[in-house]
Amino acid sequence: MAEKTFKVTADSGIHARPATQLVQAAGKFDADVNLEYNGKSVNLKSIMGVMSLGIPQGAEIKIVAEGSDESEALVAIEETLKSEGLGE
Repeated sequence: MAEKTFKVTADSGIHARPATQLVQAAGKFDADVNLEYNGKSVNLKSIMGVMSLGIPQGAEIKIVAEGSDESEALVAIEETLKSEGLGE
């Protein structure tokens, strides 16, 4: 299992467009990828799950990947967060 914590830096938090980008990044991998926020965990491959968390700016989120390509999945999601100005 691979996991990493990020701080959301985007002014509007993780809303529809960035959530879609994260879901697309996670969907490229076989590993199970979950996003944890505020004591809840959702499948990062589910747009509705991610949107249901209502993640604001300044929130700390944890990405947890488990499976054969978990490391690659975590790197790709981290790159998406940083390149889109969503988190650090």
